[in-house]
Amino acid sequence: MPRTVYLETSIISYLAARPSRDLVTAARQQLTLEWWARRRTSFVVYVSEAVIAEARVGDSAAAARRTEILADLPLLEITPQATQLARTVADALRLPRRAAADAVHIAIAAFHSIDFLLTWNSTHIANAELRPIVERACRGSVYTPPILCTPDELMGG
Repeated sequence: MPRTVYLETSIISYLAARPSRDLVTAARQQLTLEWWARRRTSFVVYVSEAVIAEARVGDSAAAARRTEILADLPLLEITPQATQLARTVADALRLPRRAAADAVHIAIAAFHSIDFLLTWNSTHIANAELRPIVERACRGSVYTPPILCTPDELMGG
């Protein structure tokens, strides 16, 4: 059975963005495009309504490109249990209110037993210092946490 991946909004944003002149951003864009081209079909890839809502915000042309990428991806439901887990994760991480969606992404992936959460958000998601806190919060609520990673970490051998 293929492993599963939840795409957080930053992945969709990098896929849809115009090439950047910033070296770090350009490298992330390239890695994201390579993962999408080479590795995406190795997994069952999911998003949620939270991703769709975030992708629709901002510049209308960029939002249209993001929405087009999302069109054929299956959606994971935002259940009451996932919402409660998001609160637990947000509280455990002491997330500012503006970052509450980060906990929602983690919770949706955990609730649905997704193997990997793919993101470029290293502030609140793919963060080595916060990872143990996320894992404790998920396991304490009887969910297995997804592996929080970036595209370069999931490129394969």
